[in-house]
Amino acid sequence: MFVTDIRKEFYDVVVNQRVALLVSADIDALCACKILQALFHCDHVQYTLVPVTGWQDLGTAFLEHKEQIKLLIKQDDDLGVPSYDDIFRDDEDEDEDGDGGDSGNESDGGSEPSGKRRRIERQRAKREWEARRREILFDYEQYEYHGTSASMVMFELAWVMTKDTKDMLWWSIIGLTDQWVHDKITHMKYVTDIATLQRHVSRHNHRNEDEENSLSIDCMRISFEYDLRLALYQHWSLYESICNSCYTSCSFKLWSINGQKKLQEFLADMGLPLKQVRQKFNSMDLSIKENLREVIEESSNKFGMKDIRVQTFSVHFGFKNRFLASDVVHAAAALLESVEKDEGATDNFIKALDCLSRSNIEKLHLGIDLAKKKLKAIQQTIASCICTNLILSQGPFLYCHLLEGTPDVKLFSKPLALTLLCKYLLKAFVCSTRNKRCKVLPLIMAAPMDVEKGTVIVLGIPPESETSDKKNFFGRAFEKAAESTSSRTLHDHFDTSSK
Repeated sequence: MFVTDIRKEFYDVVVNQRVALLVSADIDALCACKILQALFHCDHVQYTLVPVTGWQDLGTAFLEHKEQIKLLIKQDDDLGVPSYDDIFRDDEDEDEDGDGGDSGNESDGGSEPSGKRRRIERQRAKREWEARRREILFDYEQYEYHGTSASMVMFELAWVMTKDTKDMLWWSIIGLTDQWVHDKITHMKYVTDIATLQRHVSRHNHRNEDEENSLSIDCMRISFEYDLRLALYQHWSLYESICNSCYTSCSFKLWSINGQKKLQEFLADMGLPLKQVRQKFNSMDLSIKENLREVIEESSNKFGMKDIRVQTFSVHFGFKNRFLASDVVHAAAALLESVEKDEGATDNFIKALDCLSRSNIEKLHLGIDLAKKKLKAIQQTIASCICTNLILSQGPFLYCHLLEGTPDVKLFSKPLALTLLCKYLLKAFVCSTRNKRCKVLPLIMAAPMDVEKGTVIVLGIPPESETSDKKNFFGRAFEKAAESTSSRTLHDHFDTSSK
């Protein structure tokens, strides 16, 4: 069930077969897929890409091939995954063997009590095995969290095979950044993995220093840096980015009049003309952009935002295009869950996959435009929920329900978009309320999923004060509560690994 040598037990096994590559609708999974596609292309491996846009598809595939499934888990990730034999049992074979043995015994009249005794022993052994299985699953499911990025695992496979490239490295960076943007891992885990990738970046940069195309229009340069926690600010105006970034919006409480005044004081403290702040970043005066990070950091410290800068990576494609890893994550997520046109989930999946390639810069820019709309909608919805008191305390948890007719509610019928809204809303609510108990309460949020079918998407996240990577089974308890409701209620999927 577990792979100890990823090259021998995984890649060398599939390299001579036709592969069905099942990829879930997740940015990290898309990046891992891109790395595997590049490896398969190098070794001429035939494969079929199968987008898994619904969790039913993934569950069906698991049940069909459960005996062939291997888990690729880093040794550093102590996930405590149970062994296959402790969870799965082939009862049909046992029943057939048991029936055959009993029929033979029944032909001999004197051994009939012996056959009955064996059946009783088998039933007792089965009950004991099921009890042990429930205990193992309870211990395993009591805490749920994300391990190392799948794209990082695939990149390490390419590195072990000495087939890693800068593109593969960039995809693994995007996969890790996706975990950070969507708050799937702790800050400590993020910083640790950043350090690992930083060593690979230094190795690739050193290796390519003397290449002839290092200064060509097609060159690719990856850089490690401390950049601002402002979403898409290099592709937006600085003012819009500050207003629509979770960190600054919650710090200033921009949904209030006092928050808007505080923002104006912040801009005045930086000494930046409003005309420059409100125009696109690329159009700002070069003299202002040169020292912009230092100016923003200095003023942020005065206003209590001491974590305005974060470790990240950027990439240059040629001389014109520069992107932060978080820019690509937001763009790919917006394309993956686009509701702009009546296109299927598979079409959105392919667009999101394509935008990760440097040959499809126009699709990446399209994704960035969609991401801007999504971030604006998130902040407007947060302001509406807080100002109209839509967040209710339901005893052991907080609850918020977006009703039909809410502006941009269609955007939040998708899990990634609703996850961002839910996390940002909880942070904003904790900042705005005087009730300290809200810091230790989880939040459940519901939004219309399909108005015609009458379905609703429901998301639960842990308290804002929760900093551990191992989350309690709030989600599991919520799932059990949902299962105990009317039998007419249908549950498509409950992602227990989500925070």
